Amino acid sequence: MKTINTWLEEYGESHKNPTNKTVHWICVPIIFWSVTALLWSIKLPVEIQPGLSLNVAMIVSALIFVYYVTLSFTLSLGLLLFTSACLFISYTIEANFSALPLWAVAIIAFVVAWIGQFWGHSVEGKKPSFLKDLQFLMIGPAWLMSFIYQKIGIKY
Repeated sequence: MKTINTWLEEYGESHKNPTNKTVHWICVPIIFWSVTALLWSIKLPVEIQPGLSLNVAMIVSALIFVYYVTLSFTLSLGLLLFTSACLFISYTIEANFSALPLWAVAIIAFVVAWIGQFWGHSVEGKKPSFLKDLQFLMIGPAWLMSFIYQKIGIKY
């Protein structure tokens, strides 16, 4: 099993161009949120509290947390905070935004962010990492979180 440092180094090999890095700082969180929001839209027949049903995003988020814990407990805490924010944003949009359903907002964000990602990789001149291994789809958020940790002096 690869270590978190190995995953981050491999991911970083195709993310050296400053423009591509900037694109990733914008698009990776949007993609993560949009997938969370799409999964939030799939309700399960279990009411947690009035007006809040269990949904697929809650279950998948727990599984993703377990995945991140296997890579780095410390880094997983930051990613748990970010995932929680994505869940909260999904809840808030669903509860307060009536112009479009949450799933439609998520699909629009997902498509636009992936267009940005592929453009960033065209500037970089390298293929996205996930074409080599699908696990890199989960490493992108960890890669960004690792920079935040480095900036504030937290070891992961």
